[in-house]
Amino acid sequence: MSSPVVSVIVPCYNGGRFLDQLLSSLQAQTFRDFEVIIVDDGSTEPETIATLAKLPPEIRLVRQANAGLPAARNAGFRSARGDLILPLDCDDVLEPSYLAETVGALYSAPADIGFVFTHMRLSGVLEGVYKTRFNRFDQLFINRLPYCMLLRKSAWAAVGGYDESMGDGSEDWEFNIRLAQANFNGVEITKPLFVYAIRPEGMLLSKTARLQGTMSRSIRSKHQQLYQPSMLVKRWHETNCGWPSALRAIVLLTLMKLLPERWYNALCFRFMGLARRWRVRRGHFRATPGAA
Repeated sequence: MSSPVVSVIVPCYNGGRFLDQLLSSLQAQTFRDFEVIIVDDGSTEPETIATLAKLPPEIRLVRQANAGLPAARNAGFRSARGDLILPLDCDDVLEPSYLAETVGALYSAPADIGFVFTHMRLSGVLEGVYKTRFNRFDQLFINRLPYCMLLRKSAWAAVGGYDESMGDGSEDWEFNIRLAQANFNGVEITKPLFVYAIRPEGMLLSKTARLQGTMSRSIRSKHQQLYQPSMLVKRWHETNCGWPSALRAIVLLTLMKLLPERWYNALCFRFMGLARRWRVRRGHFRATPGAA
């Protein structure tokens, strides 16, 4: 059997109710040379177990004891037959041209381009377009890259995969920092081809947003050398990202040093809420019933 160009990796823990919508979005892709690997991360919900048991034969199912999202992604990457990999959570979907446009961009890019990403269209409690971007300096302080981006499998292997100890939602942020540290660059497609679901019970609102300070400190502790003043100044100059980025970095580092973790988490959560409401008022996003 010839290997597909792309392997789509879908971690699934009790997310069977979302799989029909996800698989429909993959079936609608105009680029067809891909495989789908669903990693069952120890699901216990009867509905999900029944759904996984009835998957079409062309869908590859990898089972493991519950180990968390980063471990499930790594398991999918290891099982992938394609040279290009797309991680995709089971409650999100793609626009029909996503694979065609990202594969074309990555195939025509030089070897130092390790990934391609698009802007996001939000659905759920917030609706609108979120513009993603990649900057090596800013990436140390805020993750503006989506988790869903087309990666070379060789880039994933070169940086050691996702850190499986980071189960709080920071695994993709920290993984992206290592991609930057390994000198991989990304290509941005300025279209909202990735549809990201924001649900009240989803990881972003229920967990990640409330632990922003904890995640920041964990990443800084793991990559202490990157946060040394001399290294920060060097990367700031290299990326030419301007004084607003430098000021934000100084404020965040100062608050991280002075505030207890609980206070820092609360402050970050409050700021994210204010930023979200500001964007709604400015018309960037539309809040739907149930928005936090």
